[in-house]
Amino acid sequence: MSAISAPSSSPAPRTAAASRNRLRGPERVVVAQHRWALWIMGVLPVLATVSLVGAWLWTEHVLDAFAATGCSVTHTTPGCDATVNAYLDRQMWLREVLDRAGLLMMVLPALIGIFVAGPVIARELESGTYRLAWTQSVTPARWLAAKLAVPTVVTLASVSVLSAACTWAQGRADRAYQGQEWHERTAYGSMGTVPVGYALCMLAIGALAGLLLRRTLTAMVVTVIGYGTLVAAFNSVRNSLWPTLTDTFRQGGHYRFPDGAINVGTGWLTDSGRRLPHSACLEWAPDFKQCLTEKNIALRYFDYHPASHFWPLQLVETGILLALAALAVALAFRVLRRHHG
Repeated sequence: MSAISAPSSSPAPRTAAASRNRLRGPERVVVAQHRWALWIMGVLPVLATVSLVGAWLWTEHVLDAFAATGCSVTHTTPGCDATVNAYLDRQMWLREVLDRAGLLMMVLPALIGIFVAGPVIARELESGTYRLAWTQSVTPARWLAAKLAVPTVVTLASVSVLSAACTWAQGRADRAYQGQEWHERTAYGSMGTVPVGYALCMLAIGALAGLLLRRTLTAMVVTVIGYGTLVAAFNSVRNSLWPTLTDTFRQGGHYRFPDGAINVGTGWLTDSGRRLPHSACLEWAPDFKQCLTEKNIALRYFDYHPASHFWPLQLVETGILLALAALAVALAFRVLRRHHG
């Protein structure tokens, strides 16, 4: 009688084992190591979003209630003083909420970069604990990819939610008496795609700093300096990222600067079309008219960005930030290969 052959092993256990291995991969290790920091990164923007939406919904109720009183901010009538003052106090409160949300959005990229530069990357390299992962069939490149992937997912989700809430609130703030202009620093930096671009860029720069310096505190400090430099650089060149519009008019003629626009530059135009700075002839100078004649000045000009340039400026700036982030990631992997093969 022929012997009964043992049944072949089922692929199911291997599949289950593979699943467990995936769950225990480097990404899971990153989550386990930094679960509280990642939790805060995810929850803090959500709480800020809920607070911002709640504040604006309450403000809309205040706006509707004030409109029903028949009082006016610009033309106060007897008996409306207390109502107008209370209304303006609430509008100032909304302005403070929007300012704080904008400041939080501007601080977040620095915090994300510090987190990745210090606790995620540099601390492991400084303490030597990275060797444990690399001896468990995890390559250096796989280790770094996990260190970048987990914070990136949390960053994209949390910053996108808060940015969308800020964009929504700022877009509806036109009804508010103390609303912000789109080009104000805390408003522009909290809306659209720019916050996500800064967050991802600083995440990548933080990783590069951690790999290069291999010292936790030093990497964190350098990341903060890098963020300050990045913000200052964009603040100085932002208006040149997209072509401006130009309005010209005769001195003394009627001209109204477009609502919601940001003034980029102003000056004089000669008969030949040559531009002169505004200081070439000053309106309050005694010889102002003589100056215009002597310099053949024909027109005054304004260069400006209208409100419609918000998205072009945002998208160009975001594209540059993402390109810088990609460059920093590529350099980080190159540094890793150079030092660890």
